[in-house]
Amino acid sequence: MTDSRIYVDTAPFIYFLEKSALYFDVARSFFIDCKNQSFKLFTSTVTIEEFCVYPLSHNDRQAIVNFETFLNGMNINVVPVDKSIALKAAEIRAKYTGFKALDAIHLATATLTNCDAFITNDKQLLQMKEIPVHSMDMLKKK
Repeated sequence: MTDSRIYVDTAPFIYFLEKSALYFDVARSFFIDCKNQSFKLFTSTVTIEEFCVYPLSHNDRQAIVNFETFLNGMNINVVPVDKSIALKAAEIRAKYTGFKALDAIHLATATLTNCDAFITNDKQLLQMKEIPVHSMDMLKKK
């Protein structure tokens, strides 16, 4: 199963790197399992935007350095948003009317990079049928 392709939404990165009281252990186990099983991990440039807002607003440059170091160390494929992703995101938002634009971009990126699973903590995204979506709570129970 080393060919598994997993898309990681922003929340698992935040939980792990900021040592969230609720989800740090789950996020750590997830990332360790991915490394041990040589899963190919993907995320979007949107994740960089979402992750960096809090550190930038608190002048915490070290958190951004830690994030970049983690992305590189885990060999995570950061996919830029292009026209095909934007169009797929529009299709997703047309089908799932409650989805936010950035969430649809994440899902479109996961779909177009042929990911086998999508890891998030946004329970609304569990409605997505085109790719298996797993919440942090679902991972906690495994």
